[in-house]
Amino acid sequence: MKPHAEIDEVWPRDGRIRLVGSVHGREPGGDGWQLVLALRGHEKYRLRYDVRLDGTAFDASVPVDDLALDGLHKAVWDLHLSPSGDDEETLTVGRHLDDIAGKRKIFVFPGQSAQDEDGTVVRPVYSNADDLTVECVPGDLPLSPDELPFERTEWMVR
Repeated sequence: MKPHAEIDEVWPRDGRIRLVGSVHGREPGGDGWQLVLALRGHEKYRLRYDVRLDGTAFDASVPVDDLALDGLHKAVWDLHLSPSGDDEETLTVGRHLDDIAGKRKIFVFPGQSAQDEDGTVVRPVYSNADDLTVECVPGDLPLSPDELPFERTEWMVR
């Protein structure tokens, strides 16, 4: 198996997506690693975030507001780990060591609303190759019953 960044935990909450995992197939060797998000179809558009390393273990966090791009109907971000921002040595971010194929339909993560004019919903999604991506689509998440903007209880769906 090729070197990659193996995801152990994905935490989409509080306006961020936190990723916890470990580097497999190579030694991270040093500081300066970054989580790189590349906008699919627009490869030159990349976002970079510092990664905390402890041996081969990594921890990174991305604010969902950074991923919502006004005017795009749908955006998909591909995730990579990169030493010192070196785009030649990137590692794909995914989950491959658990022998579960087809994670896209098995691991379903909650979406979060970004604070943009389109009300973009941002959520992590596994690709068909079990790499982790982030999808952004316009629209608002439905409100929970305790967030509804009216007081008449007979109008509430239970």
